[in-house]
Amino acid sequence: MKKILFIILSVALFTACERKIDEFKVGKGSANFTTYVAMGNSLMSGYADGALYQTGQKYSLPNIIAGQLALAGSGNFVQPMVNSEYGVAYPGSQPKLVLGYSSSPCQPGVISLSPVRSEGTMEPLQPVGYPVNNLAIPGAKSFHMLFPGYAQFNPYYARFASSPTNMVVQEIAPLNPTFFTMWLGDNDVLSYALTGGVGDTLTSPAFFQTAMGGVLTALTANKAQGVIANIPDVTAIPYFATIPYNGLVLTQSQADSVNMAMALYQLPFHYTAGPNPFLVNDPTSPHPMFKVRQMQAGELVLMSVPQDSLKCMGMGIINRVTFMPYPIPTQFVLTSDEVYKIKTTTAAYNQILAGLATHFEIGLVDMNSKLTDIQKGIVWDGVKLNTKFVTGGAFSLDGIHLNPRGCAVAANYFIDAINAKYGSTIPQVNITSYPGVTFP
Repeated sequence: MKKILFIILSVALFTACERKIDEFKVGKGSANFTTYVAMGNSLMSGYADGALYQTGQKYSLPNIIAGQLALAGSGNFVQPMVNSEYGVAYPGSQPKLVLGYSSSPCQPGVISLSPVRSEGTMEPLQPVGYPVNNLAIPGAKSFHMLFPGYAQFNPYYARFASSPTNMVVQEIAPLNPTFFTMWLGDNDVLSYALTGGVGDTLTSPAFFQTAMGGVLTALTANKAQGVIANIPDVTAIPYFATIPYNGLVLTQSQADSVNMAMALYQLPFHYTAGPNPFLVNDPTSPHPMFKVRQMQAGELVLMSVPQDSLKCMGMGIINRVTFMPYPIPTQFVLTSDEVYKIKTTTAAYNQILAGLATHFEIGLVDMNSKLTDIQKGIVWDGVKLNTKFVTGGAFSLDGIHLNPRGCAVAANYFIDAINAKYGSTIPQVNITSYPGVTFP
């Protein structure tokens, strides 16, 4: 009898001391998520690995957000889906990049793992035929959203434009959004950076403010709530940060040979064993024949630089055929002046976006500081992430756009901003549920 009584008392005491875990309750706070619309450029469209393809859209940043907002009453989030895993076919487009094995022409026996274009059938360019909630358009700048007939210039908008003469902002009103996210403006600096500062221009801050104000006026016309993101420093992404300015690695024997050539051509550059700065074009050089100079710390080599020319032909130092100085062309380099322009313009844009967020009483994601954190390295859900090309885990194989796991992290940043602004309790996503770069 005493044993039975002891067992009963023990069970009662254990039950009384057992912790009760409150279930997490999803709440919308003061937000109305009924109809969710996304606005932006390629970063919001699902574009990745150098193409817009089906799986990339499935894991697009706004589609991930939409999945979480659905827990708080949001309706269907429709995207202009691509019915191909390889991309959309139009003049000049290429299939998505994948990791594959390749060899350099000057090293035919050396096989390396690198991004290569996949082989498969791309979807023909044609209208999708239905209204969409994801209005993000690869290649779009801020003011393009207010450009009549933009579909005639951008094939990605042509796929879902309700009229070929429309402005993109005219697609908003028929959707009657109650909530939106917007990440727009990167291309206003990125397009300039991608050409090495010679094939495009930076949008002036004044024009940027007018354009972004116009887009937000259209988005909030029916009192829609929302969150916008500011512009990250594009020079920190893998496309610009993978090849070091001093990536010319020489042996002592090679350095000696190069120094003899420099003396022969009366160029004041000295080389040593180990890393050395690349040689680049410089029209201001005082040399009567060779308008070249060595790169400086802080200057950037673009990932678009012809890799075989660097490896096989001596680009960046001495041409192996002519034995003449062979600088990297201007379009593949960002000089210190160009980097400065990009950074100062980005800072001006972000000041404008902060002011617009306050004016329109919407939330703001500081994506600029978030990218800085990722560049230094973060750990999320036990996964280490940084901005290193391929191995960093956040960026796709084009070195510009996020991969699905990177999109999941960015979606969580947006969700945090939504919760902070509107008092909602939208749960974050587990980033381990989203793939990174796929290895063969």
